[in-house]
Amino acid sequence: MTGLCSGRVVVVTGAGRGLGRAHALAFAAEGARVVVNDLGVAVDGAGTSAGPAEQVAEEIRALGGEAVASGDDVATAEGARALVATALGSFGRLDTLVNNAGFLRDRMLVNLDEDDWDAVIRVHLRGHFLPLRHAAAHWRAEAKAGRAPDARVVNTSSGAGLLGSVGQGNYSAAKAGILGLTLVAAAELARYGVLVNALAPAARTRMTEQAFAAAMAAPGAGDFDAMAPDNVSPLVVWLGSAAATVTGRVFEAEGGRITVMEGWRPGPTADKGARWTPAEAGDAVAKLLAEAEPPQPVYGS
Repeated sequence: MTGLCSGRVVVVTGAGRGLGRAHALAFAAEGARVVVNDLGVAVDGAGTSAGPAEQVAEEIRALGGEAVASGDDVATAEGARALVATALGSFGRLDTLVNNAGFLRDRMLVNLDEDDWDAVIRVHLRGHFLPLRHAAAHWRAEAKAGRAPDARVVNTSSGAGLLGSVGQGNYSAAKAGILGLTLVAAAELARYGVLVNALAPAARTRMTEQAFAAAMAAPGAGDFDAMAPDNVSPLVVWLGSAAATVTGRVFEAEGGRITVMEGWRPGPTADKGARWTPAEAGDAVAKLLAEAEPPQPVYGS
């Protein structure tokens, strides 16, 4: 390893399993001291356990790294504040925040009840906002005290947030919201020395094992497991390091592929210079759609 993150203190939420665990181990391998945060819930958010976070922290320590476990609920103000305090109390600083915690409660829209909507929005969107808000407050205070941070935030979105996913209206809405939050945070926090980017990963985890079953069984892959979470972590580590200079961007990562996502941008436009009638608006839309690039299909459609 290159020691890319030597001296940095990194918080990873949802780090007890899957992508978060892979990220925590990859940061530690590059010299970072890591706060391993996880509530230890089931895939639908039920229950809690200190075990997963403790196990990953111990795994890092057994490999010669430095890590502490955190069982704070990052979707609460108290938990997010305590998470930042754990980094500062344990290691004296905070350099990188990787927001990754989440779970699923998939339903078709007509069967999606309010509790399942609220729970998924809470863990993904609120669970990104609150750690980001408390970390940003710390970094702003550092900047105002003349100790300019060289801080990084990596938020975890999804292809579901970029394109939508059938049966995942709550998850898609939350992950799309994370993209908007990332753009705002990048614009607001740059003055304090904080760079903020988002990632839409594709990997085999508890949350995706059924969706990627076909890819896992695909022949011809050789020894390279394209769906392994470890494939995503190198990009996350680089984005969380002082070497990264990019902010306000969204990346897709899957297997050996990295893509810069370009998001919403103006396409064909018609301007009458006056108010349209409904019929005129319809005719204009038909012409514009004929000139526009077709959208990517929704996952599962």
